[in-house]
Amino acid sequence: MASKIQIRIGNVPIGGGAPVAVQSMTSTDTRDAEATLGQIRSLAAYGCEIARVAVPDEAAVAALERITAESPLPVVADVHFQARLAIASVAAGAAGLRINPGNIGSRERVAAVVEAARQADIPIRIGVNAGSLPKAKRRQAESDPVAALVETTLDFVQMFEDMDFHNFKVSAKSSSVPETIGANLALANLIDYPLHLGITEAGTRWAGSIRSAAGIGALLARGVGDTIRVSLTGDPVEEVRTAYELLQCLGLRERGASLISCPTCGRTEIDVEAIAVEVEERLRGYERKLEVAVMGCVVNGPGEARRADYGIAGGRGEGLIFAHGEPIRKVAAERLVAALFEEIEKNEAL
Repeated sequence: MASKIQIRIGNVPIGGGAPVAVQSMTSTDTRDAEATLGQIRSLAAYGCEIARVAVPDEAAVAALERITAESPLPVVADVHFQARLAIASVAAGAAGLRINPGNIGSRERVAAVVEAARQADIPIRIGVNAGSLPKAKRRQAESDPVAALVETTLDFVQMFEDMDFHNFKVSAKSSSVPETIGANLALANLIDYPLHLGITEAGTRWAGSIRSAAGIGALLARGVGDTIRVSLTGDPVEEVRTAYELLQCLGLRERGASLISCPTCGRTEIDVEAIAVEVEERLRGYERKLEVAVMGCVVNGPGEARRADYGIAGGRGEGLIFAHGEPIRKVAAERLVAALFEEIEKNEAL
């Protein structure tokens, strides 16, 4: 079910056996090139591999030229309704385009965008969302939303193939997790092009992370999907952090440190939540794969978290620092976090 065709967005391979790529979208006003570049640099620092920016008007296109020139990441221009802005974005150096052929205009306008991408040798993402289906599919969507998503996507795929253009990936998204899963499972069996996964309008960091993990995770676990964006209302850096946590959970990518912590119980005699939050925050700067545990019980902690590289197991007024399930030393409760990082920094490079 994995896609057979590989495309490239800048220097990032998508599909055809390449690692699942992580991308995000800036929340800044693209017309403010300095702010947008600042956010892209922050995204890059957390491992984002592709940055998408909205291009709503000519002023955004003008800023895009500087953004693409200075960005540490390949930049995809997200354009709706106006083919001329998509074509201008190509000229401004975009490494890719995201369009919905259904709202970009007539077939002739879509063809003009495709030709611009062909000449620049950059890919296009065919983006189909449940909330913006063509009028002809809206009634069908009420009774069979998955079929409406799939058929709309296939219509656009056929349009591009008829134009002899194959440098594209597709996305079929809904705010409904079951609909997104169903549509992408079907598409994976019907086309060989790379699939971009996401749950559109997923929500806040808390709810959106859960919906995205359920939807994107279910597809990735079945071998479906080549690039992902975890859409969250808030700082896009959190999208990247969540994406990597999801990929690491599934064994698909390894980057940075991760935290495991116990849910606490009646045996707990330290503030596990506060310690876990502090440890997680301090782990943000680590790029190499590292698993750290915060456990509330001295008796069971090291054993239950024996696979962790390092960990804390709390007790009454004190706790253990352990590595790979083996105790290293006992310290006072107020020094648990400091002692943990002393051991990490003694043995690990940031």
